[in-house]
This record gives sequence, C-alpha cells and structure tokens, in this order.
Amino acid sequence: MCRLTSRTLLHFAPMILGESQKKYLRGRGHRLKPLIVVGGAGLSESVLAEFESTLAHHELIKIRVRAADRAARDEIIQSLCANHAAILIQRVGNVALLYRANPEKKPEKRVRIPSS
Repeated sequence: MCRLTSRTLLHFAPMILGESQKKYLRGRGHRLKPLIVVGGAGLSESVLAEFESTLAHHELIKIRVRAADRAARDEIIQSLCANHAAILIQRVGNVALLYRANPEKKPEKRVRIPSS
C-alpha cells in the first residue's frame, strides 16, 4: 500500500469546495481522459503508487473503475478519496473525477480555482 505519513497528509488536507468551484472543476475535467484504470483485481500496490504520483502531478484527474457492481465501485472510489485526501468532484457510471491541490507545485503550474 502507498505510504502516507501524517506529515504528508497535513500538506494535503482536504479542502471544502463550494458548488461553484465544483462546477468549474467539472468543466475543466470534461475534456480529460481517464489516467488511472482500476481493473477487476482492485487496488494493488502499483495502482495506488501510480494514483498517488498522478494526482500529485495533475491535481485534477479522471479514473475509471471496472468493478462488478455499483457498491464495489463506490467503495473503491471512497477508499481512494479517504486514503489520499482527494475530493470527489463528479462520478458518472464507472468514471470519477477527483481533485487534490498540491501546495508543493509552482504557483503557475497549479490548478487555479475561482473563489466561491
């Protein structure tokens, strides 16, 4: 499993987004393709490591979860959000849009969200 320390999680504490901010992120995420695909095997070490590095680099990503049923998809998505301090922006079918700000990125490279 991907190792996150309490010090790391302090930098990535989940922020609370307003509805207008989520709407803005949904618009930005509309043109994105899923970067992470979680297959039938579920969340393996390699998937978690790739998820962490991709989320840190892009901040706003789409993931595709190919699970057998809706409950399993929801559980995988909630697990990713909870364990990696990400925010679920939107979920349509087996595709989820997730956001986590990365304060370690240069300011000009960050996703800019309008204030609510």
